[in-house]
Amino acid sequence: MNGTAQARPTAGSGAPALPARGKLKVFLGAAPGVGKTYRMLDEAHRRAERGADVVAGFVECHGRRHTVAMLDGLESLPRAEYEYLGGRHPELDREELLARRPQVVLIDELAHRNVPGDGRHPKRWQDVEDILAAGIDVVTTLGIQHLESLSDVVEKITGVPRRETVPDDFVRRAHEIELVDLPPEGLRRRMAHGNVYPPERIDASLANYFRPGNLIALRELALLWLAGRVDEALHKYRTEHGIDGVWETRERVVVALTGGPEGETLIRRAARIAGRSAGGELLAVHVTRSDGLAAGVSHAALAGQRALVEDLGGSYHSVVGDEVPTALVDFATAENATQLVLGTSRRRRLERFLTGRGIGETVVALSEDIDVHMVTHERAGHGRLLPSRRRTLPTSRLVAGPVAALLLPLLLALALDRMRGTLNLTSEALLFLVAVVGVACIGGMASALVAAVTAALLLNHWFMPPIGGLALGDPDSVLALVVFAVVAATVAAAADRSLRLSRRAARATAEAETMSSLAGSIVRGDHTIPALLERTRETFGMESVDLAAAAPDTGAGGGGPDPALVVAAGPEAHLVLRGRALPSSERRVLAAFAAHVGAAVERARLAEAAAEVEPIKAADRLRTALLRAVSHDLRTPLAGALASISSLRNEDVAFSAEDRAELLASAEVSLNRLNHLVENLLDLSRLQAGALTLELRATTLEEVLPTALDSLDLRSGDLPGPAVDVQNLEAVPALRADPPLLERVLANLVGNAVRHAPADRPVLVTASALAGRVEVRIADRGPGIDPADRERAFEPFQRLGDRDNTAGLGLGLALARGLTEAMEGTLTPEDTPGGGLTMVLSLPVAPDTGAGTGTDADAGRL
Repeated sequence: MNGTAQARPTAGSGAPALPARGKLKVFLGAAPGVGKTYRMLDEAHRRAERGADVVAGFVECHGRRHTVAMLDGLESLPRAEYEYLGGRHPELDREELLARRPQVVLIDELAHRNVPGDGRHPKRWQDVEDILAAGIDVVTTLGIQHLESLSDVVEKITGVPRRETVPDDFVRRAHEIELVDLPPEGLRRRMAHGNVYPPERIDASLANYFRPGNLIALRELALLWLAGRVDEALHKYRTEHGIDGVWETRERVVVALTGGPEGETLIRRAARIAGRSAGGELLAVHVTRSDGLAAGVSHAALAGQRALVEDLGGSYHSVVGDEVPTALVDFATAENATQLVLGTSRRRRLERFLTGRGIGETVVALSEDIDVHMVTHERAGHGRLLPSRRRTLPTSRLVAGPVAALLLPLLLALALDRMRGTLNLTSEALLFLVAVVGVACIGGMASALVAAVTAALLLNHWFMPPIGGLALGDPDSVLALVVFAVVAATVAAAADRSLRLSRRAARATAEAETMSSLAGSIVRGDHTIPALLERTRETFGMESVDLAAAAPDTGAGGGGPDPALVVAAGPEAHLVLRGRALPSSERRVLAAFAAHVGAAVERARLAEAAAEVEPIKAADRLRTALLRAVSHDLRTPLAGALASISSLRNEDVAFSAEDRAELLASAEVSLNRLNHLVENLLDLSRLQAGALTLELRATTLEEVLPTALDSLDLRSGDLPGPAVDVQNLEAVPALRADPPLLERVLANLVGNAVRHAPADRPVLVTASALAGRVEVRIADRGPGIDPADRERAFEPFQRLGDRDNTAGLGLGLALARGLTEAMEGTLTPEDTPGGGLTMVLSLPVAPDTGAGTGTDADAGRL
């Protein structure tokens, strides 16, 4: 025994212990036919050979002989049968299985939808949950298309909706997930050899669900989903075991972007590093400071760099942090990054000397297990120091300034004391003056004043007679000290002012660049309103930015602890910002942002107004075309009928019986044609007005197609042309449609094909089914329609390629598509192999034909 199933009570114990939860193993496949059931049965034989008690609870072989052969030698549990909609449907017998209590049970098609009934779960995966809770191991199969999170993606890829889904969380909790993988061409060869579906379904399946592009996309989805599950398991293990270090399971390269011109160089270098190993991942991150506009950041450059990252297969992230090195390392650690790429500093040497080590050096010190790459670039050493306007100096320099103001003059005094006798008093005073200027550069004006006073007192005490005392009684000494302090303060003030002006100029340049980039994006229409709001939030470091039609109550005068900031963005638009308090200097820039948002709102309003006018213009064009058509096309059959009836009423002419019959037949044909045209016009007007009444029910093609063909009256001469060859109608299930409307659609499509097909080439009508839909194909061998004109063919009053412009109004295809879409179907044109046009009518299968069906079968019925 392999000991994997349940905890059994031991002899002599008290009440039996609750069984341990069973283990779930899932064989995951990208598409039907890859071999999930075969692998499950192979696993069962291996476990049985090791002595496990294995039972086949429910295995669906779909008639595949190799899979059926794998069932030999395994015990199969009898299936339960339930009545539903007049039929009997086999299902898993959960009660019998729980009574049998094997160690391992095989349950195929985890996403299967059970037949409704009292006491039964809606989904098979819920039955599996009960079986696992009973301590029984379960081995099952699942297609990637049935995962809840991917069902909509698969529908977009294949065009096949999925009703049977399984929650991702249930599958992720499986003890083991094994991917059953098969290359797309291998699966298509397997299908062409008849190892997946019966011969009559092979061609339709290969041409639709099992197209190479579909299979490649589904395979990639399966691999990515499983890779994500592996990452989750690794993250959970590291969290549970308190592992903070980086595990280099695969290369994850984080590149830090500042919005500077070196960004593209860094991104390409990081992409090359990530591409050196299989499965390498590229992540770009930009750290936004919470104190507002980040100096030197070009949002236009960041947008371009983000696009480059995504083009290279990477992902872009934005985080907020005052300490950029800490934010970068925290992000890289959270992503389990193995390498971090930064650009070398754009600061000049003097700036680095005055401000200390930069971001790159700090990141290296904090990185620990993460490799840091410092990439040189052409902008290295050519940047500017761009401070925040709200605070002239960073915290570190605000602290370092006063400390330097006290220590630097004292250290200089100690050094000069050792050199006493070498320099005269003038030189010593000048050195103290240089120290004061240096303190001004470090800590600003306030620190410089402290340094000036400290230097003056030290100079008087140690270097002016009497040495070791303060010469405050000597007017010359006092004057010298005062002049020294004034000169030192003046020079320091000039240096501090110069630094402030430089920072302000740099700040103004950064603001101008930001506003220029924003204005350009508005003019080009690059940003939607939500994107502009998000950009405003990131730029000013706010928690949220919303757009409101009226100014909300911000809670002034006793509101909440974090009141909102409201800025007008137009006559009927206001920006509502929540987060930090903004100084007046940043509110000026915010007002400019709000003006741009207001312009975007106005553009959206104008676009909406233009969209409202467009249907009126379309209706006017339709009215003009209708009047033109009525004046010509309706008059033709009416004139023919009037001529025949007038001739019959003419008493001056004696008609024979044959002549009278011919005139009556001619009048009947003309009136039938007129009636057909009027019915099309009425139906089209109901469609456009939304007044068409539908009665959708189960309908068979054998029920409506013969009536549609009879309505065409092919022998009357109304539609002279080839015969119509109908095939395979009985092989498809009933579809969900309105019978009279479906008859009109088929009549219009067949009639259109007959008008354009050569007389010696019959029009072919075939039907097939796949994944809950029925396709009807009407193929002709006529001239076809140029691909560029195919959508125009479905517009009212279009007669592309008609050989007889008196045959109708050009409403047939427009009406057919409108009625089809009203019945939740689609109508698309395709080329007929060998020449011609094929109209493909697709409608959903009637719901009562889908209960209790297998999930693999759904993918192959087209």
